[in-house]
Amino acid sequence: MVLDPVTSAKITRYRPRAAQPAWEEVAPLVRSVVAATVIAVPYDVERLLHVTGRLALWAEAAGSERSVDAWLRNEVIDAFVLSRAGDIEASSVRTYRTWLLRVRDALAWSERGEAAPARMHADASPHQPYTEGELEGLRHWATHLPGQQKTDALALLGLGAGLGLTPKEVAASRGPDLRRPSADGPLLHQGVDRLVPLVARAAWDAVLGELADLAGDGYMFRPRRTVEYSKNLIGSWSLIHRPPQGLPELSVGRLRATWIVELMRAHIDHHLIAQAAGLASAASLARWQHLVPPIDDATAARLLRGPDR
Repeated sequence: MVLDPVTSAKITRYRPRAAQPAWEEVAPLVRSVVAATVIAVPYDVERLLHVTGRLALWAEAAGSERSVDAWLRNEVIDAFVLSRAGDIEASSVRTYRTWLLRVRDALAWSERGEAAPARMHADASPHQPYTEGELEGLRHWATHLPGQQKTDALALLGLGAGLGLTPKEVAASRGPDLRRPSADGPLLHQGVDRLVPLVARAAWDAVLGELADLAGDGYMFRPRRTVEYSKNLIGSWSLIHRPPQGLPELSVGRLRATWIVELMRAHIDHHLIAQAAGLASAASLARWQHLVPPIDDATAARLLRGPDR
């Protein structure tokens, strides 16, 4: 299996925060599991590395056999996720278990030289995109907030719905990251790892350009903070700054999903979308396919015919 350079580099460089001494012992196996399954499951490579690494370290501390077969047994997975019950939310416990079971399935089929079996029911998307009306309403609300609140809200909206960034990428974005190759060229985000240029959507180009200039060398979102990223950095802001009744809360996950689905509805090549989104493969887009309406006959005919020579 050949992975794209960005995904391969993330796997090779991955190391847990405050890594335990045992990490060096289990790291090769963790990396091999993720490399073998990342294309077959609809999860970001960083999340797979995190949960697989935590399982491996827990199993090592518990005295389990150091092997993938031992780590991915039902009883080991269940014992691991239950051990996390006091530290993370119940929904996260269920999510960890689902991810690990999917990894085990993908690994089993990969070792047999077969594709993973098709699922009869599509997995629910972790984030549903906003409707056009909801996004317009949120943008209107944001532009009428006072001072720094307005800047923060527009930064979340623009970086999420205009560039499809993840929460960590939103938090890390600084003014110098957004640049135009020419005076009248598109706005590019050059501060994230992508295989293709990350171009701002036209609807957010001007707003993001203004926000980047305003930020100077500082962060575009919550510039007065003292840490680059924390788990509740964006969530705490959204909890305090709630839109008026009738509008949903501001969520970077939903904004990113909105950006992805908008590109899918524009019939842009799925492989290109995956590269722009930083996903391991176009297979990850399957979770949103049910939100893309079928192509009408006229559009299908135009696409199949191609341009005149």
